[in-house]
Amino acid sequence: MSDEAERWRELNRANWDERTKVHLGPGSDYDLASLRSGNGKLHAIEDAELGDVRGLRVLHLQCHFGVDTLKLAQRGASVVGLDFSPAAIEAARKLATELGLTGSARFVLADLYDAPAAIPEPASFDLVFVTWGATCWLPDIKRWAAIVAAFLKPDGRLYYADSHPAAAVFDDDARLADGRPGYFVPYLGRQPLVMVDHRDYADPTARLANATNVEWLHPLSDIVGGLIEAGLTLDWLHEHAQVPWRMFQMLVQKEDGDWHWPDKPWLPLALSLQASRR
Repeated sequence: MSDEAERWRELNRANWDERTKVHLGPGSDYDLASLRSGNGKLHAIEDAELGDVRGLRVLHLQCHFGVDTLKLAQRGASVVGLDFSPAAIEAARKLATELGLTGSARFVLADLYDAPAAIPEPASFDLVFVTWGATCWLPDIKRWAAIVAAFLKPDGRLYYADSHPAAAVFDDDARLADGRPGYFVPYLGRQPLVMVDHRDYADPTARLANATNVEWLHPLSDIVGGLIEAGLTLDWLHEHAQVPWRMFQMLVQKEDGDWHWPDKPWLPLALSLQASRR
């Protein structure tokens, strides 16, 4: 890894270590109540699309502090969660112990690109699960796709859901006079975006000290093309005019818990796909 790439990773790790503490706090909108009740609920999009996971061996990449990992375990899956934040993995292991799920959920501390060495179990998972704010932190989307493919059994599948890269072009910091988000970054730029943002998406009252982070906007063609190049077959791809967090201030929250455009579906806010290893 180059010195520059290592610097990016360290900035992002410090950012996510601090976010973990915020997301475990009282002001966070992470749904720990349903998890602790034994009936953890996924977001509306993946809940409608994922299907039955009972008896499946699942790898949850970039699992943060394991909320969705443990929800999948509650649904009957045997799950391995991986994340690069020591604070997040420590919190995930504590949650698993608290909920009595250590037999069906284990957590591994490693960077995404080190996953093959940290989990030396190639072609052994029925499902790789990657959702919400995951791939924007990765500089090399093709390498990510190859890692996903290598972990899947024959007939295994990837479930992927995230913000739509077309929506990432816009931001409230460039807001227009009518309240709509304005142009922020070029869709086909493919350059690292070094940003300083003291805010947190899950707790509007939080102010982060480790506020510098580095992200990448991966065009849809790079995501899908990377998966196909890695040998996977695209089963389906859906675009959604909703997203699980308030991506833009003008969005409104509806009964499904997601945030939607208030009037017209101007552009997709999220995408989801399934790709399989044949």
